[in-house]
Amino acid sequence: METAKRRTIESIVSKLSSVSEHTRAAALAELRLISKQDPDSRLIIADAGAIPYLSETLYSSSNSSQENAAATLLNLSITSRESLMSSRGLLDALSHALRHHDTNTSPAAVQSSAATIYSLLIAEESYRPIVGSKRDIIFSLIHIIRYPDSHPRSIKDSLKALFAIALYPINRSTMISLGAIPALFSLIVKDSRCGIVEDATAVMAQVAGCEESEEGMRRVQGATVLADLLDPCTGSSLRIKENAVGALLNLARCGGDEARSEVASAVASSADEGATEGIVYVAENGSVKGRKKAVDLLKLVVAGNGGDSRFDYLINESPNSRSS
Repeated sequence: METAKRRTIESIVSKLSSVSEHTRAAALAELRLISKQDPDSRLIIADAGAIPYLSETLYSSSNSSQENAAATLLNLSITSRESLMSSRGLLDALSHALRHHDTNTSPAAVQSSAATIYSLLIAEESYRPIVGSKRDIIFSLIHIIRYPDSHPRSIKDSLKALFAIALYPINRSTMISLGAIPALFSLIVKDSRCGIVEDATAVMAQVAGCEESEEGMRRVQGATVLADLLDPCTGSSLRIKENAVGALLNLARCGGDEARSEVASAVASSADEGATEGIVYVAENGSVKGRKKAVDLLKLVVAGNGGDSRFDYLINESPNSRSS
C-alpha cells in the first residue's frame, strides 16, 4: 500500500514539470487535496521533489495555481519543515507572494504564505533568525496589516507570522525599523474586530521587549493606548488585557528609566483608575503567565506612585497559588 501511494505521488509530482499548463494545474490541485487529507503523504511529497516546483508556482500569474501551491506548502510545513527550509528559493518565493499582495497574488495565496511562515517558526526556534534576516518578508507582512484593502484573514495570518518572528529578540529591532509599531497601533486603535486587536496586541507585547521600543511607542502614545485598553469601560477581552499588560511590562523593563516613568504615568493618568483596575482584573482572572505579569506590572506602577497598600494582597501572594 505504501509503495503504491509513493508511486502515485511521484507520478503526480513529475507532472509539475510538464510543458502543459493544464497538466501542471491539475497536478497542483491533486497535491493540495492529498496533502490536506492524508498527513502521511506530506513527507512523500517533499521527498519526491515537489517543493522547488511549488515555490516556483508562487510566481505564477494564475491565481488558482498560486493558491494550490501555497496551500500545499502550508500543509507540508506541518511535518516537513526541514525539507522546506533547506529548499533553495522557498523564502524568496514566499516573500514574492507576500510582497505582491495588493497586485498579483490572490488573497488565499497570501494567507497560506503568511501561515506557512508562522508554521515554520512557531515550532522551530532555529529558523527564526533566518527568516528575521529577510527584511523583505517582514516589510511585506507589515505592509499587509497596514494596507486598507487587505482581507481580514490576510491581516490575521500576517499578524501570526509577525508574532512568530518577534519571538526571536534580535528580530524586534528590525521590525521596529520597518514600521511595525505604527502599523500595529493603527490596528489597535482603529480596528473594531476583537480577534484582530487581540493578535495585534500579542505582537506588540513581543515587540515591546527591546530597547528600541521606547522611542517608537512614545511617538504613537503607545503607553496611553495600552493603558486605555485595560480600562473596563473599553470592553476589551481578557486576552487583550493580558497582552496590554505584557506590552507595558516589557516596555518598562526594556525601555529604561524613561519608559518606566511613561508606563507608570499612563496607568496613573487613566480615568478613575481604570487601567489599574484592569491590571488587578488580569492578576485575579488571567492565565498563569498573565497573572504573574500583571502582579509584576502592579509592583512597578505602585512603586512608581509612592506605594499603595490596597494591592498588598496581590503583590505579596504568589500568582501560582490562586485558582484560575
